[in-house]
Amino acid sequence: MPPLNTPQVGRRVSMADVAAHAGVSSQTVSRVSNDASNVSGPTRDKVLQSMRDLGYRPNSAARALKRGHFRTLGIIAFTMTTYGNVRTIDAIAQAAADVGYATTLLPVRTPTQRSVHRAFGRLEELAADAVIVIMETNLRDSDHLVLPPGVPVVIVDADHGAGTYGIDADQVAGARKATEHLLGLGHNTVWHIAGPLVSHAARRREEAWRASLELAGRTVPPVVRGDWTARSGYEAGLRLPADTECTAVFCANDQMALGLYRALRQAGRRVPEDVSVVGFDNIGDADAFDPPLTTIDQDFEELGRECVEEVMEQLRDPATPSRRPVVRTRLVVRESTAAPV
Repeated sequence: MPPLNTPQVGRRVSMADVAAHAGVSSQTVSRVSNDASNVSGPTRDKVLQSMRDLGYRPNSAARALKRGHFRTLGIIAFTMTTYGNVRTIDAIAQAAADVGYATTLLPVRTPTQRSVHRAFGRLEELAADAVIVIMETNLRDSDHLVLPPGVPVVIVDADHGAGTYGIDADQVAGARKATEHLLGLGHNTVWHIAGPLVSHAARRREEAWRASLELAGRTVPPVVRGDWTARSGYEAGLRLPADTECTAVFCANDQMALGLYRALRQAGRRVPEDVSVVGFDNIGDADAFDPPLTTIDQDFEELGRECVEEVMEQLRDPATPSRRPVVRTRLVVRESTAAPV
């Protein structure tokens, strides 16, 4: 015979079991489970102890249905191979956890309107309260993402359409700081290893680099394009002028800067004595490069917090006006840049 007020083995512990074990009503157990304030301290302690003794687990799905939300945020990501996207996803998950929300991640390998809508449908099945879309590239079949109605959505790293909630790091200011830093050291111009054309961030960094050179009245060298990888940075570095014409290079991310280091070393050119190099992202190992890399730092933690804050505002009030905060970027000067010899 099982002990008095103890459920049989194999049966899920119910609220009634806890009430019987603690000697209180099921309504009192419900209040404690929902963290209501109208329960005395001793009674709350007794109920909580009974929950622990019996191994009671609240039925979160039933509670979510009753409240109308599931405390889960969906993340749709077009790619998880770039450093920026991985850091953004991690920052969103951390910020969501800080406010008591779980996250569900769905990758979209083919960025089309249909595949994104399919991901939204899947997140609806998984009971996500809101969705954050990390939309690094254009859709292949549409200029703008058409959002399903009634779902709080924030879009990260995109050319946002009117009326959307969008957040991004200040790519323009970051690229401008990188270019102006190199010009300020005395370099005649700055070459650029750009990211892929399909990337919104890569295009904004390239445009800001070009505008900075034009504003300073400097020659704009031809763009050398990579694909964010260190290998592409190495291959791009092999295409740069091998003489003193090229004394400064701004790379659209740190991995390509690492590849450039190898190409320059192979060509017998030193960093920064012969060529100054600036990256973008401030990856965790940037200060371990040889020499440590001057780069643009993005505050991914702030980006994650802004994303979660935006969807929380929409969940609290669907009529909240859309806004487009921009997260700061800053120049981190290390030993890869110097005045030209």
